Amino acid sequence: MSDKGKTKKDDIANVGYLLRARERRQVFHRWLRPGIGIKRWLLTAFVGEILIALAAALMLRPFLAQTRPDDGTLDLFELLSLQFMPPELRAAVMFLVGGLLFVYGGWRVLRALVEPYQLRDEPVAEVLYQRRLRARGPRVVAIGGGTGLSVLLRGLKQVTSNITAVVTVADDGGSSGKLRTELGVPPMGDIRNCMAALADAEPAMSSLLQYRFPAGNGHDSEFSGHAFGNLLIAALTDVSGDFEEAVRQSNRVLAVRGSVVPVAGRPITLHAELEDGSILEGESHIERAHGIKRIWITPEDVRPSAEALAAIASADVVVLGPGSLYTSLLPPLLVPGMREALADTRAVRLFVCNVATQLGETEGYSVSDHLAALAAHGLSGMIDAALVNNNTHARQLPDDPAAPVDIDVEPRRSQPPLIVSRDVVDDDNAHRHDSRKLTAAVLELYDEKIVGRTSASA
Repeated sequence: MSDKGKTKKDDIANVGYLLRARERRQVFHRWLRPGIGIKRWLLTAFVGEILIALAAALMLRPFLAQTRPDDGTLDLFELLSLQFMPPELRAAVMFLVGGLLFVYGGWRVLRALVEPYQLRDEPVAEVLYQRRLRARGPRVVAIGGGTGLSVLLRGLKQVTSNITAVVTVADDGGSSGKLRTELGVPPMGDIRNCMAALADAEPAMSSLLQYRFPAGNGHDSEFSGHAFGNLLIAALTDVSGDFEEAVRQSNRVLAVRGSVVPVAGRPITLHAELEDGSILEGESHIERAHGIKRIWITPEDVRPSAEALAAIASADVVVLGPGSLYTSLLPPLLVPGMREALADTRAVRLFVCNVATQLGETEGYSVSDHLAALAAHGLSGMIDAALVNNNTHARQLPDDPAAPVDIDVEPRRSQPPLIVSRDVVDDDNAHRHDSRKLTAAVLELYDEKIVGRTSASA
């Protein structure tokens, strides 16, 4: 090897050594970062160690008083207690050595306890810090279904773990529809999507949850088209005997940040009346229909889950949408008891308007049309603010029949619902929300609303 190549190799080795040394120094700083909840318990343990040391000293004192001067035990004790040093130096040395041993021992204990459970390459201290930070986040309830709600949940889970997704159970198509027909269980497709969005498990687990079995060699197999996550929830339902309990167990298995809750423990059927007077039944038929006048659900005696009602009652902010207006957002809100829960909650109630229309269902709809549909279904006065997108420069996808939702209402702050426009769209897809932008806008409106209420009550 040439001298030049050897020098380069040595330089790389030195850089690697410096980086590793820097990482070791940062480990200690991460554990002592404010908010991680470690320093207070280290201090408690340190005080306990001091008390134990004082108790040992009190026990040794009468023993040493009775020891004869010519006894070798006394000489050994004086050596171990550094009696040959000046008192000030002796105290400093003991304090320094004791402190170093305590910190090193505590650090090794923490590593031994948490490393078997570490699933990521991130430092354990960083994971704990982020988890404690999210645990102090606002209590958010998100209601709806479809891909829009999943986008919101992916952003929310980065800032708070106090999330409850209340999800529709009206789907009757695809894998969910097949399982609903064959097993009589509520559809779980939207629930699965929300779990995948909130899962804190390894990426491989999330991919497994969304995996769909392909068709067989030239013919459909028994599992063709089924999502693995749907089969998992269906199996847990059969094992536990209860759909809501199966969803709870799925939340635990997938390490969901917060919880995903079905709006009801029974499947519901969606009905729609069109402008021409015709009646449609089933979400899969309604989502492509034009001129929807009103929708309703059956059975009429279905009740919302207790977890959904409790979450709404204790929430800081309730977010309605985004998602398909008639087939994802309104169905859970039409379950008897849900509108009353919205009316009684002290939370900020925020409607997130879709950024794009949906072929058939909301084709040609503007912001005012979305608000009118909510009012026509008994939600007038139950929304504090409506968040609409004002970014018209996002990339339009070719051959996509959807169109941006037109803002035909003036932004207002004087009467509810407040109309607030923000850039919440994905810059690369004008027909999708951006999870980070949307989460930032939701939290901004939540903070503003709380400040307004506080000022008014003062």
